[in-house]
Amino acid sequence: MGSMHFFDLLAVLVTLSALFSYLNYRYLRLPTTIGLMLIALLMSLGIIALEPLVPGLRGDVSAMLRDIDFNETLMHGMLSFLLFAGALHVNFGDLSQQKWTIGLMASAGVLVSTFIIGPLFWLLLGWLGINLPLMYCLLFGALISPTDPIAVLSILKQIRVSKRLETKIAGESLFNDGVGVVVFLVLLQITVGGADLHATDVVLLFLREAVGGAAFGAAIGALAFWMLKSVDNYQVEILITLALVTGGYALAQALHLSGPIAIVVAGLLVGNHGRWFAMSEVTRAHLDMFWELIDEILNAVLFVMIGLEVVVLTLSGTYLLAGILAIPIVLLARFVAVGLPVSVMRPFREFSPRAVRILTWGGLRGGISVALALSLPAGPERAIIVTVTYVVVVFSILVQGLTVGRLIGASQQRNH
Repeated sequence: MGSMHFFDLLAVLVTLSALFSYLNYRYLRLPTTIGLMLIALLMSLGIIALEPLVPGLRGDVSAMLRDIDFNETLMHGMLSFLLFAGALHVNFGDLSQQKWTIGLMASAGVLVSTFIIGPLFWLLLGWLGINLPLMYCLLFGALISPTDPIAVLSILKQIRVSKRLETKIAGESLFNDGVGVVVFLVLLQITVGGADLHATDVVLLFLREAVGGAAFGAAIGALAFWMLKSVDNYQVEILITLALVTGGYALAQALHLSGPIAIVVAGLLVGNHGRWFAMSEVTRAHLDMFWELIDEILNAVLFVMIGLEVVVLTLSGTYLLAGILAIPIVLLARFVAVGLPVSVMRPFREFSPRAVRILTWGGLRGGISVALALSLPAGPERAIIVTVTYVVVVFSILVQGLTVGRLIGASQQRNH
């Protein structure tokens, strides 16, 4: 089977997403993203199980998935749309009230989590007899630390949660993946680039990506705001937001600034100031519906892709065991990374009684972790990291995603 054309790949993914959405809606009744991933996962396991009966089937599917290139598709394609759609609905006022907590969790929290997971994962692998350099274990820490806004926001839509808590979870997950990607890139340069990076280089790289990305996002957001304010035609205004997302992300990447952070900042500007000062009622309704649809469709395709990626994993018993044993390490790191900022901020801010527990369990991992793992240079290190990342992500979405609503419900009942 030769390599497939872009349109053929798109046709396969969209058709599977539509079919799985239908099956989930009719029979499983799970939250859409979780249902789609579960069905795709079962299909992948079916393909692997059928390998003895239908030789070459798994090879053909693997070749198709390699053509899709998960990392390229998500990080340089879908992510900008999904982040913008998420940021559009976050209230700036709520966000600025929580800015210190969210800022600490999204920056220091990611670093704390990375440096807890790295050494513990290294010790775990050593105990299992797998030799993986510590730098690669830190890379795993960096890619698994950010919570996935896409998974988190789609679950939040399904459950009733207090406004304060929703803002914390949504705000943190929108910013921490931008920070997580930057930490990952810095560590990757140190691992692959070797000794020619100094501490000042690392700090400058981090500042340029993160702070530069935020400043660039504010600039393009302001430009879009000015353009939206000067026209009143929803088709033109939707095109302006599309150009902001695609052109803005591409330009940020070309300038070596953080695209995810830039798009989140621009999305917050358009979703708040743009919504109230630059749009008519008609435009607001159309814009919201347009981005909600984009969000739903891309989400569906993304979670089907996550489920299908199982076909290309190295499914050795030791690697799977390492993945299962990594789950408590990741949860422990998340608990500390959330607990520290909350403890620091508690004298100044009011937190709901079980905030740390809910933020720990509600910190879902998703496509961004898988995409970063798949972006590692080919080799034995990549195989183990991809498999372990995968196991953690699947547990996070299926188990945490399906139970976090109950945890929030139970804690809210106790408060009344």
